[in-house]
Amino acid sequence: MKNSTSPARVLHPASVNLRRVAPYFRPHKAKMWFIGLSAIVSIAAGLSTPLIAKAVIDGPIADRDKGAIVPWVVLSVALALVETGLARVRRIFLATTAMDVETHLRNDLYRHLQRLDVGFHDRWQSGQLLSRSTSDIATIRRFSAFGAVFLLIISLEVVGIFALLVNLYWPLALVAAAFSVPVLVLCTRFERQYTAVVRRIQDELGDMTTEIEEAAKGIGVIKSFGRARYAFRRYDRHVQRVHASQMERIAIHTKFVWLLAIVPNLILTATLLAGVLAVGSGDITLGGLFAFVSYVLILVFPLEALGWILAMAQEAMTAADRVYDVLDTPPVIDDAPDAIDIDEVTGGVEGHLRFENVHFAYPPTPITPTANPVLGARSGREMADRAPRTVLGGVDLVIEPGETLALVGATGSGKTTVATLLARLYDPTAGRITLDGHDLRDLAVTSLRRHVGFAFEEATLFSASVRENLRIGKPDCTDDEIAEALRIAHADFVDQLPWGLDTRIGEQGMNLSGGQRQRLALARAVIAMPTILILDDPLSALDVHTESLVEQALRPLLATRTALVVVHRPSTIALADRAALLDGGRIVATGTHTELLATEPRYRAILAQETEDTEVTA
Repeated sequence: MKNSTSPARVLHPASVNLRRVAPYFRPHKAKMWFIGLSAIVSIAAGLSTPLIAKAVIDGPIADRDKGAIVPWVVLSVALALVETGLARVRRIFLATTAMDVETHLRNDLYRHLQRLDVGFHDRWQSGQLLSRSTSDIATIRRFSAFGAVFLLIISLEVVGIFALLVNLYWPLALVAAAFSVPVLVLCTRFERQYTAVVRRIQDELGDMTTEIEEAAKGIGVIKSFGRARYAFRRYDRHVQRVHASQMERIAIHTKFVWLLAIVPNLILTATLLAGVLAVGSGDITLGGLFAFVSYVLILVFPLEALGWILAMAQEAMTAADRVYDVLDTPPVIDDAPDAIDIDEVTGGVEGHLRFENVHFAYPPTPITPTANPVLGARSGREMADRAPRTVLGGVDLVIEPGETLALVGATGSGKTTVATLLARLYDPTAGRITLDGHDLRDLAVTSLRRHVGFAFEEATLFSASVRENLRIGKPDCTDDEIAEALRIAHADFVDQLPWGLDTRIGEQGMNLSGGQRQRLALARAVIAMPTILILDDPLSALDVHTESLVEQALRPLLATRTALVVVHRPSTIALADRAALLDGGRIVATGTHTELLATEPRYRAILAQETEDTEVTA
């Protein structure tokens, strides 16, 4: 099973990761300046109202001059209109900016996922990557569009209010300021508790997404075995974990908001009592007390909203932490600083391949016993299973240009691993593989893969048209090239589809049979007429008659290509000029099929077993 959470490694605190999103706002610098300035103007307009009320109470009302009230009313209405207009424009700018930031961040994450090696995707659950690519980035967008600006407004508003309170009557301001201490203590405790539970929820949601995705893909298996209740119980366990964690989050948040709500009421009570005494002693006017109390009442909303904004901030920080778990993972398979384009160096690729003492071990899954808060500590056996798994222990092999080599070995011997190393889906742990004398690691990845066609045993097709699936092998292919590739793969069934090449074949190509999917995958591999063709038993789902037709069509192509055919059943060896036996992580014998049958008992035993397995399957 794949890793259920990100690898246990410390890169940056979550708050730092959230700040790393800031560069995405640089193209919108003018909008951000407007948003900041408009926020200041709006705050100033809003905080002017109590001062206007103070001036009216202590002036026209005290003097019983009704006519003098009108200018103040006009000023209040004008300020309200300014504040409302700026708020509207600010929201539009924020929404467009946030959506642009979300789009670019999601694009960068997807682009980085494409750069990461196959081993990374083997170790990570797809649900964890999906939740990071969708809900986590959406959480960051919601905070950047609303929470961050609102937090700025609240901070400026609170600072402005306390400055005005000091200006009105500093002894009462000190009384109000004294209540800021418990607020800071509450915020610190809330941040520590809330961050932990939110991160756990986000990881659990990733696990639940994986469970849903696997159940959807495997619905046929679930139904055929009558295991719907079992599947639901597995799903329900994840739901119950999420529910329990959500209830814990709600309890922490509700308690925090409730305690914060008490603070402004305490401030209001204290200032009213002290203010009445101050008015009685003449230290503050009635209008001043009214303004003072108004500002305290204005404080109620920012303090209550603080609980929601801080919660949103913690969710955004943990979301950023999860996103940068992926973005901070360096690609294992990447171009060296001095990587070369083999076409520019040689003017063409001959296809001479050489394995020189190649070793390979799949890396351990990087999870510590306490790294996953969902699953908790693991048993020693589970951890032992995650030790590096050595597959190849010194492979030496040469494939000449234009030669087709059949790679034979027992199940689990590393045949597919050898094939993936040729396409540089992985790199050798030790030793090297050369193409025309150049180490594959010295070549630009795109340069190498221009000359490699790969047909996997498990044919992966996409929810698109037949034409679009074939063009993955060569984006600029012509209709004639498509027709030739379909002919070689004996995929004439395409003509019988409702819309021919433009027929959408559904997710994973499930609208097609296994043999049809394999033939389309083979056509996709050969459409670019690559110099090196890697066939990982791409005909296993075909019947004997169709397999024979495909092999006949492939022979002329293979005669002019360097090809590696991973053999899982004896009939495929007919395509090869020579065979190599992989055993114990090494090539132990090479020769023609006839020679190995006559001289190598292990070769005969493997083919005999494969023949029995094929007959049983048939």
